[in-house]
Amino acid sequence: MKRILPLAIVFALVGCAERATQAPVPAAASDQPATTTPPQPAAAPQSRLDAALAGAWRSAENKARDAYRHPAQTLAFFDVKDGATVVEITPGGGWYAEILAPMLKDNGNYVAAIPLDASSDYAKRGNERLRAKFAAAPDQFGAAKFAEFDPKAPDLGMEGAADVVLTFRNVHNWTGNGTAPGLFEAFFRVLKPGGVLGVVEHRAAPGKDLESIKDSGYLPTDYVIKLATDAGFTLAGQSEINANPKDTKDYPEGVWTLPPSLALKEVDREKYLAIGESDRMTLKFVKPAGDKIFKQSNDSGLAGEKK
Repeated sequence: MKRILPLAIVFALVGCAERATQAPVPAAASDQPATTTPPQPAAAPQSRLDAALAGAWRSAENKARDAYRHPAQTLAFFDVKDGATVVEITPGGGWYAEILAPMLKDNGNYVAAIPLDASSDYAKRGNERLRAKFAAAPDQFGAAKFAEFDPKAPDLGMEGAADVVLTFRNVHNWTGNGTAPGLFEAFFRVLKPGGVLGVVEHRAAPGKDLESIKDSGYLPTDYVIKLATDAGFTLAGQSEINANPKDTKDYPEGVWTLPPSLALKEVDREKYLAIGESDRMTLKFVKPAGDKIFKQSNDSGLAGEKK
């Protein structure tokens, strides 16, 4: 399946049965008090999100990462609901896409926004894996859409069309190649007034400045907040859902020393597995009503990316 469209086109496409009754049966005469069986509560219906999390199309390896990524709590914090139009920016190989696309398939819209010029091998592999994943399982991913964008001039298409824009562990890449300000402005334009921007990112230790740690994969929280508020967003909340106090953030290969990358391979592997995935900020921003639309930036290039 290949559905790769400008985002503007993507969004442009975008009785009760009677219950039988039975006449009551008169109670038999008796000296004993009547006994009744209390009504049993009906089993709660499985939500679309729960069904997607349990889906057989998710590998055991991906499900094991739920313990670090907390998808149910994270998506609830970002107000992802049935019927929503959700745009995921640079979804890579699709760890969140394989939850979101099936969840929204019959009630909502999922759009995977992928960079038009994926110049790094990492980005190319991610885009290829995502297309292959969707094509292999049309029952789950048949309604999902692709939208390509140019990170150097990021016009995401129709203004005010999305309920939620999400990005997971991408801001450090955009910081490294200079595209971050323009992308946050593009996210602002594509959201409806009141729409949510959800950001999860590797969190630097308190007091660290951007220049000293920008190649580590970790970012200062106040820097990410400023990117969003400079683009017009209001910070609506911060959550510790994806915190990891075991993460000391001082590794030879930066955040990629930890799983899932394990950049040092077998060197101290058990040590890093015991730490787990990185400590992450989870930030929720809202587009206020009536704010100005910001001019996109188009003066930056695209470099290598790592998640």
